[in-house]
Amino acid sequence: MPSIAFAAMPTSDAETLWNGGTDSYGHLPETTISDGPGHPCRHCLRNIDAGEELFVFAYRPFPELQPYAETGPVFLHKAPCRRYEAEEILPPVLTTSPDFIVRGYGENNRIVYGTGAVTPTDDIKAYAADLLSREGIAYVHVRSARNNCYQCRIDRA
Repeated sequence: MPSIAFAAMPTSDAETLWNGGTDSYGHLPETTISDGPGHPCRHCLRNIDAGEELFVFAYRPFPELQPYAETGPVFLHKAPCRRYEAEEILPPVLTTSPDFIVRGYGENNRIVYGTGAVTPTDDIKAYAADLLSREGIAYVHVRSARNNCYQCRIDRA
């Protein structure tokens, strides 16, 4: 089994928003206040604490538009935060739910059919490593099992 690495949203994507740029739909992010759990920041991969300002925006974690390039709502600390770096450790935002969708994608950035599975949180690392050991799978996404929201990416370490 390959070693895996959890990857947060690239800092360049976060900086675009922090510097007044627009989201994947060309809109400015909305600002709101966190009421506590349920607002995972896609850059630091930690929950945004109650009372903190956050951005809500459309995010497309794919390099180009194509039919499988899902775009959806995600959260980001409004104040710049440090990008998640403990790549081998399950990120804090993935400890907030009993399960997540884990799904493989090919080099062409399209879903590899048959790989998507609602996966218990404790099994994410093993299932992702299994997927990444298969021919034709370039990377894995972790998504909310309830709303399909993008959480993070997993690559071979």
